[in-house]
Amino acid sequence: MEKQRAFHLHNGKLGAAISVRITPRMSKNEISEILEDGTIKIRLTAPPVDGKANQALIEFLSKILQVPASSIDIFAGQTGRNKLITIMNLDSDEVHNRIMQNISH
Repeated sequence: MEKQRAFHLHNGKLGAAISVRITPRMSKNEISEILEDGTIKIRLTAPPVDGKANQALIEFLSKILQVPASSIDIFAGQTGRNKLITIMNLDSDEVHNRIMQNISH
């Protein structure tokens, strides 16, 4: 008699990661430029207090990338200007395309 497993296997989450550098307290939320190293510069109206800039960043990226805010996570850099962001269920090519469509010129 074969013993049944006591656990279930699931596919891992798929997604992409991006590096961003935020500038808080600006006049509007926008992607201002892509740096040579691929870092995305984002201007935010929110101040960097009580997590407001982080929340504004997630909401802004949710709108730009057309994904639920729950699919976006600040993986590293919670308290700094430089952050590593993960986006679940969206591949890196699609993230790139949506970022490029929304860069300010």
